[in-house]
Amino acid sequence: MDGGIAIIGCGRLGQTLARAFDAAGQSVSALGSRRPEQAEALASRLTACRALPAQDAAARASLVFLCVPDDAIRSQCEALAWRADQAVVHCSGATDLSALEAARAAGAAVGGFHPLQIFSDPELALQRLPGCSVGIEASSAELRQRLKDLALRLSLQPLDLKPGQRAAYHGAASYAASFLLSMLDESRQIWGETLGLTPEQTLKALLPLARSTLEAAERRGLAGAQAGPISRGDAGVVAEHLRALDALGGEHGRLYREFSRRQLELAAQSGRLSPTQLERLRLLLAS
Repeated sequence: MDGGIAIIGCGRLGQTLARAFDAAGQSVSALGSRRPEQAEALASRLTACRALPAQDAAARASLVFLCVPDDAIRSQCEALAWRADQAVVHCSGATDLSALEAARAAGAAVGGFHPLQIFSDPELALQRLPGCSVGIEASSAELRQRLKDLALRLSLQPLDLKPGQRAAYHGAASYAASFLLSMLDESRQIWGETLGLTPEQTLKALLPLARSTLEAAERRGLAGAQAGPISRGDAGVVAEHLRALDALGGEHGRLYREFSRRQLELAAQSGRLSPTQLERLRLLLAS
């Protein structure tokens, strides 16, 4: 054992973390993958790193990251032999640390290290990793501190997670990730049906608006970034929206009402609307 880091799983997440650790001067001594050619290609880009069978890779390190799909974490952990002087960490947002019970039973410390970033494009993820938050949970104070130190070396912001919090933490994060795509897809469906626009035309038109909204939230907070008819208390425009979307059928009107109710909560927080305006919108959305 050399005391460095080993990564099991060389998919998009594993590739990104391995390169980030290496760039931060953190020794990644070994990589293991069910696709040896993938591990070899990645190892060639790192400093003094070897592609090995998973058991050999894990045995070389004091800190082992399991960068495998969520459903494979438990079986991968159970397939390897562990020691009491090791720490075994998965990178899932929702999976409980009980999936690492085989390592814990062998005396190893176990933890979770979940960067809040999209890894569909490893090159882009590597560029955008600095400044992101990372959810950290650990079975020991020593491992928690080691993971926090590692996060800070990558310019990540640690978020402390306690046992039992992972599923709610990860579910909530979905609203800022892939659920955004669902909302854009709702626009795509409506514009495709009413305006005849292609998905490509819709995305080109809406992405600048989406970016501006997120930038405003960063500068002014959620309530302060609001725009549109609900933020102005413009019940007439909201009524026209509802008539048009209800006429399309399906879930369009219901979805608009649900998100508008959430918007109304933010509008109330902003203090820009009178009680009368808020009540009028509430009644309209309940109709």
